[in-house]
Amino acid sequence: MQRKSKFALACSAVLLSAGLLAPVHASPANATDSSVHQKPPVSGFISHEELTRELNQLERTSNGKVNVEVAGYSNQNREIYTATVGSGDKVVLIESEIHGNEKTGTKALVNMLQQLGSNNSPDMRQLREELTIVAMPMINPDATELNRRGNDMTWDEVVNQFPQLEAAAPSWNYYTYTNEYWDYASTPGFDVNRDFNPDLDYTPQAEDFPGASDEPGWFMTPESQTVRDVYKDLQAEFGTVDVFVDLHHQGEYVMEGTGDPVTLSLSGLFVPDPNTEEGEKYSEYADQYKEDFSKQLNVAAYNALQKMGNSPFGNISLYQQGLDLPGTALGSFALNGSGTVLFEVTGQTQDFGQKKMGQLTKAVETGLYGILNSVATEEVYDLDPDAYDDIPLTE
Repeated sequence: MQRKSKFALACSAVLLSAGLLAPVHASPANATDSSVHQKPPVSGFISHEELTRELNQLERTSNGKVNVEVAGYSNQNREIYTATVGSGDKVVLIESEIHGNEKTGTKALVNMLQQLGSNNSPDMRQLREELTIVAMPMINPDATELNRRGNDMTWDEVVNQFPQLEAAAPSWNYYTYTNEYWDYASTPGFDVNRDFNPDLDYTPQAEDFPGASDEPGWFMTPESQTVRDVYKDLQAEFGTVDVFVDLHHQGEYVMEGTGDPVTLSLSGLFVPDPNTEEGEKYSEYADQYKEDFSKQLNVAAYNALQKMGNSPFGNISLYQQGLDLPGTALGSFALNGSGTVLFEVTGQTQDFGQKKMGQLTKAVETGLYGILNSVATEEVYDLDPDAYDDIPLTE
């Protein structure tokens, strides 16, 4: 991984605030084309510049408990950070905002880092002693600045990096369209969360393009490469990444059979079990795939949220099942031996007011602490994996 000194990290906030570190592209909301709607402001969420300042402050005030590093850079040269807390031998990697308009997880991670870095309660000390928690609060900062799903990268830039793709068709997850909400025509980009591959040493090959949603990705974007490199470094240091959690948003859904609005959906299954006929194409990963552990982690999050009562965290559901998405970080890392959890918060960044945003952020924190506490105490291993199937479904 690329690293930066703490002095340089601190200076980066100054450069960013002065507009000197990287070009800031106009949001589609500012487009003059009348077919593009003005999107509501997202000032209540954390920008990349604000994240830089907050992480620097957290590192200074934590007295060494929080270690912030630059793991890599986005395509537009914005820093992608890791913030590490704890010295335990159980590794938990948590990422947020791989889609730039899914921002609640970023705020939740910053809040958690503040607690983990300053709170000396017995519970917090236990988390720091038993776990190594690596947070990546903003994977896709270029998309964050544009408040959209895809990153800021053209196919020509991919070919410049990988000349072997010159004759290949652009990948299926390359966005170049314009509609009433998004202007990718003037600023194209990729869905970074379809750019992963279970083979962590894979390099793009022309015959694998354009690909499809149920096929592996390519590690062609710097954002996916950075996450992959962090994951591989943790494997090299600890032997395995025990838990991987990915924080997302979804649309507005209801509970199956009730019509009640969903607050948050969970899931742990993103590829078919390699030990089954359905998952035979992943058989080389069969020995390290941990479906039951993923289910136990999801149950731990669900139980923690249920303990809070029906308000404001009621209606926790199970995200759609039967997925085959090896090109996602979750699918790729599950095949590499990590227990995996997906959080899908209702709505998008601009859908709700400040009060609702605060409730959703707290719901994410509650579920995450449920996972962390259960892994630190090893209570997760006593949970019944079959309870996963009892979580109500999203309709």
